[in-house]
Amino acid sequence: MGKRKPDQRQPRVTIEGEVLRQIRQHARSNSKTEVCGVLIGAENSSGVSISARIPGLNAAQAGTYVTFTQDTWEHIYKIKDKDYPDERIVGWYHSHPGFGVFLSDHDTFIHKNFFSSELQVAWVYDPHSDEEGCFGWTGERLERVSEIHVKDDKGGEEAGETGKPEPVGGIESDDEIEEGNDETEIGPPIWLKWMLTVMSHVLLLGLGFVAAWLFFPRQMIFFVDPLNRTVIVAPPGTRINSYGSLSEPSLRERDLQPPERNAQPAAPQNAPPPAPKADGRKDQNAPRK
Repeated sequence: MGKRKPDQRQPRVTIEGEVLRQIRQHARSNSKTEVCGVLIGAENSSGVSISARIPGLNAAQAGTYVTFTQDTWEHIYKIKDKDYPDERIVGWYHSHPGFGVFLSDHDTFIHKNFFSSELQVAWVYDPHSDEEGCFGWTGERLERVSEIHVKDDKGGEEAGETGKPEPVGGIESDDEIEEGNDETEIGPPIWLKWMLTVMSHVLLLGLGFVAAWLFFPRQMIFFVDPLNRTVIVAPPGTRINSYGSLSEPSLRERDLQPPERNAQPAAPQNAPPPAPKADGRKDQNAPRK
C-alpha cells in the first residue's frame, strides 16, 4: 500500500466560549512577554472540539517567543491525567503581545515537532489589539483556519466566526441595552440649536436698546433771553463740557445752516437815501437844512 495522501481540507474547529475567556485572561496577565498552554478536547472525522486548556507554567519566556520546557510538560500531563483523563491534547495556544496574529518560524518549529497530528491546531491571541486566530494543517502546510465555531454551553448555540474577537465580560446585557438607547435618542439638529441661541442673543440686545431709549433721560439744552424772557432751544451740537461750561458749534458751522423761510433780508449799511417823489413834494422823512 502506498502512503496516504494528506487531507487538503481545513479542520473544522469548535471551541468553548469559556476556554476563549481563559486564554485571553492568561495572555493579558503578561502584556510584555509571550505565554503559552495546551488545548484539551476531542478529535472527530472533520476536525477538533476544544473544551478546556491547561496553562504552560515554567515555560521559557524571551519576549518575542516562548518555549515548552521539561517542567512545563510535567505540569501539563499532571493536570491532564487528573482533570481530563478521557480527553487528549488537540493543540496549543500562545500570545503575541503587540505582534499581531501569525506563526513565526519558532512557532512553526514548535508545532511541527510537538503538535504534528493533522487535526492539531495552534491558537494565537494578541492582547494589545484583541485579535485572535487559529492555524491548522491543510495538507502539508500550516494555514489560518477560515471557519471557527464558538460554543457556549450556557447559551447553548454555536456561532460562526465573524472576524472580531468575542467581547469579554464586565458589562451586563441590560446595561448594554440601556446605553444603546441613550445613544440613539433623537433630538434637534446642532445647526438649529446654534440658530436659536444667536437669535435669542440678538433679541435681548434689541430689547436692551429699546429700554435704554424709553427709560433713560436724554439731555436737552435751552437758552433764556433775559430781555423778553423767551426760551430758545440750543442749536444742534451744543453740549456741556465735563467742567460745567457750554460748548457751542463754531460760527462757521452756524453760518452754513440754511436761513429761515420767513426771515427778511437785512438792509445794507451804506445804502443811499431814498430819491424824492415825482410830485415835487419833499419827503417828510428827509432831513431839514
